[in-house]
Amino acid sequence: MPGEKKTFKPFVSADTNMKEFTIKAIITGSIFGIIFGASTVYLALKAGLTVSASIPIAVIAITLGRKFLKTTILENNIIQTTGSASESIAAGVVFTLPGFLFLSEPSSASFFNYMTILTLAIFGGILGTLMMIPLRRSLIVKEHATLPYPEGTACASVLKAGEKGGDFSKTAFQGLGFALVYALFQKVFHLIAEVPAFMTKQANRFYPSAKISGEITPEYMGVGYIIGPKISGVLVAGGILSWFVFTPLLATLVPADVIAHQLIKLGYLSGIDKDGGPGGWNAATHAFNDYSVAIYRAYIRQIGAGAVAAGGFITLFKTIPTIVSSFKGSIGSLKKEGGGAQTEAVLRTEKDLSLKVVGIGSVILVLLMTILPQVPGDTIFSKLLLGVLVILFGAFFVTVSSRIVGLIGNSNNPISGMTIATLMGTCLIFIAVGWTGKVYEPMALVVGGMICIAAANAGATSQDLKTGYIVGATPRYQQIALFIGVIVSSFAIGGTIKILDTPTQEMLAQGIQHAIGTDKYPAPQGTLMATLVKGILSFNLDWQFVLVGVAIAAVMELCEIKALSFAIGIYLPLSTTFPIFIGGAIRGLIDRKKKKSGVVDEEEDLGKGNLFATGLVAGGAIGGVIVAILFSIDSVSNLVKHWSLEAGLTETLGQTGFFLLGVAFFALMGLTLYRVANKKAA
Repeated sequence: MPGEKKTFKPFVSADTNMKEFTIKAIITGSIFGIIFGASTVYLALKAGLTVSASIPIAVIAITLGRKFLKTTILENNIIQTTGSASESIAAGVVFTLPGFLFLSEPSSASFFNYMTILTLAIFGGILGTLMMIPLRRSLIVKEHATLPYPEGTACASVLKAGEKGGDFSKTAFQGLGFALVYALFQKVFHLIAEVPAFMTKQANRFYPSAKISGEITPEYMGVGYIIGPKISGVLVAGGILSWFVFTPLLATLVPADVIAHQLIKLGYLSGIDKDGGPGGWNAATHAFNDYSVAIYRAYIRQIGAGAVAAGGFITLFKTIPTIVSSFKGSIGSLKKEGGGAQTEAVLRTEKDLSLKVVGIGSVILVLLMTILPQVPGDTIFSKLLLGVLVILFGAFFVTVSSRIVGLIGNSNNPISGMTIATLMGTCLIFIAVGWTGKVYEPMALVVGGMICIAAANAGATSQDLKTGYIVGATPRYQQIALFIGVIVSSFAIGGTIKILDTPTQEMLAQGIQHAIGTDKYPAPQGTLMATLVKGILSFNLDWQFVLVGVAIAAVMELCEIKALSFAIGIYLPLSTTFPIFIGGAIRGLIDRKKKKSGVVDEEEDLGKGNLFATGLVAGGAIGGVIVAILFSIDSVSNLVKHWSLEAGLTETLGQTGFFLLGVAFFALMGLTLYRVANKKAA
């Protein structure tokens, strides 16, 4: 609306001279980027989920700024802008690039190295920010009244509230401290069981090998509380279908030898006469120690992959009207503005980086992709085509991503659907030019990976620019801060991935060279992307299982249930989704109680429960990363093993008693979260 821009007044006026783009703000934001980037990598690899970093960073920045750094509101905005780039980059990287490990040719795993991850993360992140520079005026400014950008608006509220006073970060720090202590007891001293599990026996004639389990960690409970009862309920429903319907059914109907041969076909087991593999195959007795795990790896993961793929497509198709209108609207706005934007952009709050930066930056990206050896491709032409495809798909999906998150928020951004569509389009172009077979799989994954990173970062960048528009930031400084955040966090993200990918001694003994892709770090989206690329280019796929998953996704949509969330629940182990559901159930109880008492949270993201849950996520994830780093050092790993209380407790309490002790600690954490969430904000 033409009148909106005139009537809107930012919190800090355009003519105010205030500290903003300072070294301490950039350094502090970069440190947060490293911390939250590492945390997001850990969480995304384990659960296939992420949570927003902007608000937690803003909350912590306010406290540190008031007590130690003496920062202004605009400096705090630069801190959260720089740091928040890490979350989207980490999500985009983790959701796609582990796919290199699961492609047809074992040699493709060589692309899953630090330099390739670092290069693609930086390129994808820069592409997402570059493409948002010309879109800021049309999407953030011109459509301020019609595109709310919920996370960006909430973050601006946090910054403004912090300027006025309050103790938001105290609750977040309490959650972080609680989670770190819990992680210490669980992952170092093993006082708390990591994955309590209870399963019926295979010999049970009524309900064989039905298994309930839970990875009872702080980050899962925190994630569940943040996403709420509805989404967490749909997630666990998919898990119940897998582990309490498919598993007992297949355990009844499918002989152990048939399951073993399927695992051999998928590469999980070296031979029918060899012990090992998922579920612990015993070659002498021709039986599994754990049928539920064997069936999950042999059949259910492929069903889940089909459901996730279909859920992604359905989500994309449902947003096609939004996609088309957003693309037309954004391009139309750019045409109308033409060169006039430069003459108008006089005020501090209207100064963007030049469009020349976008053009020159895009050309440089294509050239670097063409010449750098880290990027897959045998010829200059093939790598040049990759670069051109990345720019074309990037320009489209960055626009789409920004418009969609402006309406429905980052958490609902159908990044998976956009990535799947990109992979499909890329593979079809490859087929059209005669590039079929295993050798081209890594190249297709590069395009999909970079677009996933770019689209994810575009969504986060849009929220940051909205925050800046509301508080009165200088767009140019925010855009530079985003570039810095992308580069700094990419270094940390690549390093964290390689640390977490380091196999344990037990894995090496079983011939497993990568921890990512195992039950420890399932990397569900990365596996899915690899499955799609292989299926399209080489048709080496068990389509019968995939199509069952597609049909399940269709059923869910017809029942008006979000197919993608349900499909992720099918794909992930129940041990992941069940503790997330517990967190969501606690949120449901809190919401119900507040509704009955007539309490309404004006700023839901600033509620004590949300802030404590955010602390649980950050603390649990940081604890997991620290422990992974320590255990990657042999001397430290051997020393820590002597501190473990698991053997003594198991001997004293029995296995079931040890598991129940862990459940009691998890229940204590849930009770603590409930009590904190019930407290009124100060």
